[in-house]
Parts: sequence; C-alpha cells; structure tokens
Amino acid sequence: MQPNDITFFQRFQDDILAGRKTITIRNESESHFRAGDILRVGRYEDDVYFCTIEVIGTSATTLDGLTEEHAQQENMSLAELKAVIAAIYPGQNQFYVIDFRVL
Repeated sequence: MQPNDITFFQRFQDDILAGRKTITIRNESESHFRAGDILRVGRYEDDVYFCTIEVIGTSATTLDGLTEEHAQQENMSLAELKAVIAAIYPGQNQFYVIDFRVL
C-alpha cells in the first residue's frame, strides 16, 4: 500500500470531497508542497486514504493575516478558522496556505 502524502482530520473529509474545502493551512513542516504536486490524502486519525489532490498554489501567511476569503475556502467562519489553527499549532504564527483541488 502506498503511503499518504498529506493527512486531514476526519471531520474535514466530507468538505474536501464535496469541494467545500479548497485550502489547507499548515506549519513549516509541511511548507515544501508546490503547485503541480499530486498528493495522496489520508485521514489523520487512521491514515486511511480517501482521495487524491493537486496543489494549485501555495503562499505564506500569519495567524493575523488570515482573511474571510481563507475562511470561506475552509468552509468555516474566520473566528472558527483562527481558533482551529491556534489549537492545532499552539504558539505558532507562521503558516503556509496550500490551495488544492480534488482529482
């Protein structure tokens, strides 16, 4: 079985598959992805593969730099997005936005 290239929390799986979540915000450990990369996607909790995505683009941002547009691309409110990112990456402020589409 092939390893997954990137994982998402299971709660995001339906939004990703339906095209409601089109970006992911990661810390520096996952800042190496580039436009054109084809990635196998698994669930964080059990690493079960659920789709393949293509990276469309990447950009750097900070927690304060997150916008309503980012929130819409994540299918949540801006307040929710900031809270989720702060909970996943406590004490961190430099992030990388990865735009993607499901193949």
